[in-house]
Amino acid sequence: MAWKTNFLSESVVIRSLRRFRDLYFSSGVKADLLDNREEGPNFLDYLPVDVQFHVMTFLSPVDICRLGATSHYWRAVVRDPLLWRYFLFRDMPNWHSIDHLTMPRLETLDAPRLCDDAEEALASNIDFMAEYLKGCPSCRQKWLPSRPTYKVLTSLLQSLVPSAEPRYAMFGPGIEQLDVSLVTRLMHAPHVLPVSGIPNRQINGIGSGINYLFNNQHKFNILTLYSSNKAERERARVQKQYMSSKLFTLVGHDESGQPVYRPAAQVQQVCQVVDGVIYVANAEPEGGEGESEVAQIRAVLSSTSKPLLVLSCISREESETAGMQSGVKKNRTSCVDMAKRLGLPKLPNPWMVQDAVAESLLGLLDGISWLLRCSGVKVYGS
Repeated sequence: MAWKTNFLSESVVIRSLRRFRDLYFSSGVKADLLDNREEGPNFLDYLPVDVQFHVMTFLSPVDICRLGATSHYWRAVVRDPLLWRYFLFRDMPNWHSIDHLTMPRLETLDAPRLCDDAEEALASNIDFMAEYLKGCPSCRQKWLPSRPTYKVLTSLLQSLVPSAEPRYAMFGPGIEQLDVSLVTRLMHAPHVLPVSGIPNRQINGIGSGINYLFNNQHKFNILTLYSSNKAERERARVQKQYMSSKLFTLVGHDESGQPVYRPAAQVQQVCQVVDGVIYVANAEPEGGEGESEVAQIRAVLSSTSKPLLVLSCISREESETAGMQSGVKKNRTSCVDMAKRLGLPKLPNPWMVQDAVAESLLGLLDGISWLLRCSGVKVYGS
């Protein structure tokens, strides 16, 4: 991904902070910035700048903002754009989810870094602090727009009226290419999502539907669509061969050379009756199918505003140290990278990318909770 080349080194951020401190503690500037009654610098102010920066790298975003409330000096320091650009590019690969409301702006990721200067970063009109706090999973709830009182009342009244059972179509390489079957694990994990019934709902040889129970109170149905039968999928997985899909037909290419697919008649019928779509992406190294993924997602969502949940799935959980140490390549595609790979920021539909692990079903409940809320289901505690 091009945006990774924009990652700042620590030395660049330290130089920016050092220039500001030298300017701040000069006699003329300090007199202008401090109130007459403000106390003088404290012990933390006199620490070397590289030590101050090192301390901030261990703080959570909320703690850094609290640090900014301790004095005029720290309020200015924690607003340094290079500091937050460093945190943004450092932490984005570790975010476990992202959606259409919290995805950092593409120009933030792809714009070339002209110079390593705080004033230049400010002139770019990109508020890196806002982009970070908006997208960081631990902070984003504070950035979501609050519902007006009348909408809260409407939601309460709707919760008292029995609603139809939501149905979702699920497809994608992540349910066919991984060593661990997400669907099989899901059917045998009552502690995660109990199966409330297996209806006789075969879809002309391409899949079937299963009823689940979320939080022991919300029933919903997943219609799983397969591109081939089990034997064909296993053979292609072992031999690492490309497998043509029964779900789509390639009808040509558009003006930009991108493939254009038409969903099979059965898939079109399913998409007309479901409340949303779950795309299970292969997030393992070298996983995915390139441009065909983008084209197939667009074909399914064509002329509809239904929400899209992308489960960015790997077979097994990473080790505790994988991806945490500097220089160690993560064993999965990050959520931000996945959103860019699938062209999600260009979709008009609501969408969310959620990290998931097939073996433990980690992350699945968070994604299902989001999808149910998009369908108007009041999910308590979320």
